[in-house]
Amino acid sequence: MRSRTPDRLCAEAVDLARVAAEEAAFPGPVGAHVSAVADGDRVVTHFFECAEPGYRGWRWAVTVARASRAKVVTLDETGLLPGPEALLAPEWVPWSERLRPGDMGPGDLLPTEADDLRLEPGFSGEDTPPPNSVLAEETSPLRAVAPAADTAPAAGRPAVAGELAERADAEDADLTAGSPAASAPSAPGDGAELPVTGSLPAVADELGLGRARVLSRYGLHVAADRWDEAYGAKTPMAQAAPASCMTCGFLMPLAGSLRQAFGVCANEFGPADGRVVSLGYGCGGHSEAAVMPKPPRPAPPVIDETVVDPLHLRPDHSGGSVELDTPAEELGHS
Repeated sequence: MRSRTPDRLCAEAVDLARVAAEEAAFPGPVGAHVSAVADGDRVVTHFFECAEPGYRGWRWAVTVARASRAKVVTLDETGLLPGPEALLAPEWVPWSERLRPGDMGPGDLLPTEADDLRLEPGFSGEDTPPPNSVLAEETSPLRAVAPAADTAPAAGRPAVAGELAERADAEDADLTAGSPAASAPSAPGDGAELPVTGSLPAVADELGLGRARVLSRYGLHVAADRWDEAYGAKTPMAQAAPASCMTCGFLMPLAGSLRQAFGVCANEFGPADGRVVSLGYGCGGHSEAAVMPKPPRPAPPVIDETVVDPLHLRPDHSGGSVELDTPAEELGHS
């Protein structure tokens, strides 16, 4: 267990630690002694203020130690560490997390991961039962259902599925005169009766024609021109895109006749998220533009603490080829 009380001899070796800090900070100065912290038995780290302008709040850390029953304190290591109020760079964030909706511009490419949760295979065949199998017959909407004991089929008509039977009964019912708008039911709760099965309002409701007026062909053309002008194939974003929206997994096709030319973008990082886009439109967020594998994370560094590197506080300069006291030569030295 590490001792919380610094060793007396190591704690008093402030001058030795300052010399080591000055050697490491040369030619910069070293500030005042801040504190001494015990890192273990007979191991103490001295902290000095760093006077460099770009390292506000940083401290020079010099670790000293002594052997058991020894009175000589030796230098262990020296480094520059951030203090509690040090000026630090913000924590690194991967680009996939830094990206925000609306950041993409013309020519930008947004890769998707291979296991992107927003995408799934468009055709796998796993959910489709084999043909002529028992499961396929059970799930078929046209599978014949035997009529109940107390229900007899209409004359001249064989037994069919429940849904088809209801539609057939509706066709045999009497029609009610009047337009669907005039005979449309009121809102629930106002005492109005629901339309009788087989009446024009009921059939119009079932087919989605219960509104008094719908968009005309001219209205469709005007809307299509407006959408194509905003998010069409001739926009700068589409011209720089690697592929069109027709093959993108984030495209949600529209219903009706407009599905042949338009869809809704569902890529939150795309410039047209939630908007109607032409099938000829495109951007760098295409689902198949580039599938990037997960970046490998480097292994943590391994420090070999069994090897001792000698550090000379005052290195010997006499072994060099240049004498320090001699004047510098004009064209270099030999």
